Amino acid sequence: MATLREIELRLKSVRNIEKITKSMKMIASTKLAKAQRAMVSGKEYGIANAEVFKNAPADEPAKRKLIVVISSDKGLCGGIHSSVSKATRRLINDPESGIDPSSPIMVIGDKSKAQLSRALGQNLSLSFNQIGRDIPTFADAAGVADLIIKSGVEYDSIAIVYNKFISAISYEATVVEVESEEALKESAGFKAYEMEDDVTKDLAEFSLANAIFAALVESHACEQSARRTAMDNASKNAGEMIGRLQMQYNRGRQAAITNELVDIITGASAL
Repeated sequence: MATLREIELRLKSVRNIEKITKSMKMIASTKLAKAQRAMVSGKEYGIANAEVFKNAPADEPAKRKLIVVISSDKGLCGGIHSSVSKATRRLINDPESGIDPSSPIMVIGDKSKAQLSRALGQNLSLSFNQIGRDIPTFADAAGVADLIIKSGVEYDSIAIVYNKFISAISYEATVVEVESEEALKESAGFKAYEMEDDVTKDLAEFSLANAIFAALVESHACEQSARRTAMDNASKNAGEMIGRLQMQYNRGRQAAITNELVDIITGASAL
């Protein structure tokens, strides 16, 4: 049975935690509004990419994919990291997907990197951090795309795994395909026109940066919404725990006062 002093200290600790979680919820709410505005603008890049690949589809499905996983370096935001990690493992291990199990993986964010390194450590080729601490910019995406292209990793196409924003309280892991330079050259839509090699190369690089940017801003919005929800739940749990501890403290204090009164009355009766 906990003493009154122990209950009092625990009450103080839980109240401090509640203050922190409420503050974090307010900060996440403010950041979410900014992230949603950035996401609306960034989605235009993804729409343009989808239109290009729709009119120039690859002739054959790619077997060796480069999987780019997008999460973040921060925690306390629910299951956004495990969501993309599980989707990546399903993509690699599913025999119906036709993907080579040795396909390379590149990860943006330390949290998913730590999760994937335990299950698919042999597939990890490159990782990025310190991206998305604030609202992601196209410069961030272009830098990642440039490092991917210069990494020398061989692949037939790129699959970007990220969290798709559904609403302020829900998201889901999604995979978007980005065709490689060779796939664009060999597609019937591009063969119909005479183009210089540099045009296709530049388009492939720009399309990759576009796709990464669209995924980054949407994943960032998911992170802020998930953090707000997580901090809201944590604040409610702390409030419920405070109520239980306060009741336990009051009962213990009442019992202590009753025992003291019994002792006083017993002593007075003895005299």
